[in-house]
Order: sequence, then C-alpha cells, then structure tokens
Amino acid sequence: MADNNVVKGTMDGMMENLKGMVDSNSVIGDPITTPDGTTIIPVSKISYGFGTGGGNAGMSAKSNLTGFGAGGGGGITVTPVAFLSIKDGVVKMIQVEPFISSVDRVIEKMPDMMDKVGDFLDDKKEERAAKKAEKKAEKEAAKELKKLTKDEK
Repeated sequence: MADNNVVKGTMDGMMENLKGMVDSNSVIGDPITTPDGTTIIPVSKISYGFGTGGGNAGMSAKSNLTGFGAGGGGGITVTPVAFLSIKDGVVKMIQVEPFISSVDRVIEKMPDMMDKVGDFLDDKKEERAAKKAEKKAEKEAAKELKKLTKDEK
C-alpha cells in the first residue's frame, strides 16, 4: 500500500509542475501594442504528456528488505498557430501554418464575418430609426393638416 502512495505522490508532483507551466497566457498570449496602435495577440497550441511507473524487487534471501522504485517524466510543447491583429476596431487572424481543413478557413474568416454582421445590424438599426422618424413626421404633418382644414371651416 505504501508503494501506491509513492507512485501517487510522484504523479501528483508531476501534475502540479505541469499545471505551473501551463496557464491561459500560454494559449492566448499577452497583448503586444506596436507604435502605430496595432495590438497583436499570440495564439498557441499546447501539447503535453507524462508517464510514471514503479516496481517492487523481491525479497532477498539474506535480508527481509524489499526494494521499490518509482519514477516519472513529462514534457510540454508550445507551438504558435496564429496571431490576432487588432487595429482601429478591425480584428484579423493571421495564421502561422497553412490551412489544413475547412474548419481552419472558417475560423480564419470569423472576425471578418463578425464585423460584417455587426455592420449589417447597425445599418438595419439606422434604417429602422429613420423609418420611425419619417412616420412620426408624417403623423405630425397629418395632424397639422387636419388642424388647418378644421380651422378653415
């Protein structure tokens, strides 16, 4: 049973060290602002793996002692995959590696699509406000005309 605690302790220690190396800033990096006002945010892919093991050595004929050993290892790879470029409210994604699939292309186009949808919604909002103001002006003009025709009688 004590042997299991050693292996568990080894695994727990490795996991804590891995957690310390990987945080949200490893995937979405800290923003960098250039002199012309462009903000660049690095985006990375993180891969990690680890392994542990342990084993018992049998009792020797000369002593009542048993041997136990445990060990582990792990590794992390951080690979830059893209950069988000933000200038004058326009967001662009600059991919480091070439597109691998259609999903990559959709993700790359997402900021442009969001900007276009936002612009479209803003235009529709302005159109609705203009129509509302026009209807209000027509109603007021109709009231004035009705008032004038009533006064003439």
